[in-house]
Amino acid sequence: MSADLAHLPVALSRIGRVTGDPVVVLPGGPCRDPAYLGDLAGLGDTCPIVVLHPRGVPGSTDVSRGWWADADDVIAVIDALGLEHAQVVAHSAGTRLALAAATRFPGRIRSMALITPPATWITGTPHDGDSIPLDRTNPAVAAAIHALQEDDPATESEFTAAFLRQTPATYAHWSPVEQAHATIGSVSLAATSAWFTGIPADAVEQVRAARIPPTLVIGGDRDYLTGVQPVRDYAAALGAEVAFIRDCGHYPWVEQPAEFRSVMRSWLSSADVL
Repeated sequence: MSADLAHLPVALSRIGRVTGDPVVVLPGGPCRDPAYLGDLAGLGDTCPIVVLHPRGVPGSTDVSRGWWADADDVIAVIDALGLEHAQVVAHSAGTRLALAAATRFPGRIRSMALITPPATWITGTPHDGDSIPLDRTNPAVAAAIHALQEDDPATESEFTAAFLRQTPATYAHWSPVEQAHATIGSVSLAATSAWFTGIPADAVEQVRAARIPPTLVIGGDRDYLTGVQPVRDYAAALGAEVAFIRDCGHYPWVEQPAEFRSVMRSWLSSADVL
């Protein structure tokens, strides 16, 4: 590495022990403790992975300056790793950070894989989550859908409770595997609120006018949070490839790990990363 990582404004962690130029991973949440990423279905066994811990999570400094400004941190990490440009993998809210970095710093992002991105902010396509076939007869799932539509937490404790109440609707199924995963990775109202501050009024126009690097958008065909058509339109607006993982919600490496691993390895290999 070409710089002292201790001087970075964000913490980093590694997944896997293979050598080579690392892939930079941007977690979602926003500002959720990256522990929820696990080992990304073993992806670190085939390429080195460095996870950026955004401002506002334990181990990183202060709170977010807004995802647009925090793109500076992505570039600082790429510089510290001694890379001219980097492959970026981002999940959920982290996809905004990836797009900000690609837009503000042309040429520094080699290619991107954007996993279950929030999409309507780019295209305005109406959310179609209500048409997704979740098990609405499950009381936990039905309550979660209601909570996603109605909750408006005002305190940290209310925010955490709302997050946990909403999680059953964020997976295609609410089995013990998903239930265990939902408890991993703390969230913060203060960090989340800060994430959305200071965003330029023309951020969407800047992103859509930018020369976006080769990009793969990965969706879940049962992702209530993102919907399906919004993700298709988002990929089209970015000129990106799109792949939907079947019987999958917002966390494909947890819900369909083998398919997720296959899609990711194929993409990274085509981008000459592996």
